[in-house]
Amino acid sequence: MLLAQGFVGAFLAVLFLQSGLDKVFDWSGNKAYVKGYLEKTPMRPFSGFLFFIITMLEVLAGVVSAAGVLSTVLLRETGLGLFGAFLAASSILSLFMGQRLAKDYASAAAMVPYFLTTLVALVLFGQR
Repeated sequence: MLLAQGFVGAFLAVLFLQSGLDKVFDWSGNKAYVKGYLEKTPMRPFSGFLFFIITMLEVLAGVVSAAGVLSTVLLRETGLGLFGAFLAASSILSLFMGQRLAKDYASAAAMVPYFLTTLVALVLFGQR
């Protein structure tokens, strides 16, 4: 159980730290992309705010997931891992909604394996 929790937590940490930090380090490029991506959706007026929210959610999911791995492996405490998985699921669901609204069905479908992995993390970290 400990190995499964550690690996799934590490997966989420890498996934969300890379994605979130990419947005932080290329803020203007990524923000412009999101603005164009949401141009023909009801979320268009909120694209800047939504970009900020998803960036913070991804970075937080990555940091908390990384802390959760350490907490699980070193202290046998899974609460941080569970919270990291919750943040990850929230982030993926938010991205999925934006992709569906933008009618980018192929990208939305590509999110399914990430969401399933996150659900596995929620189950694993929910075990005591």
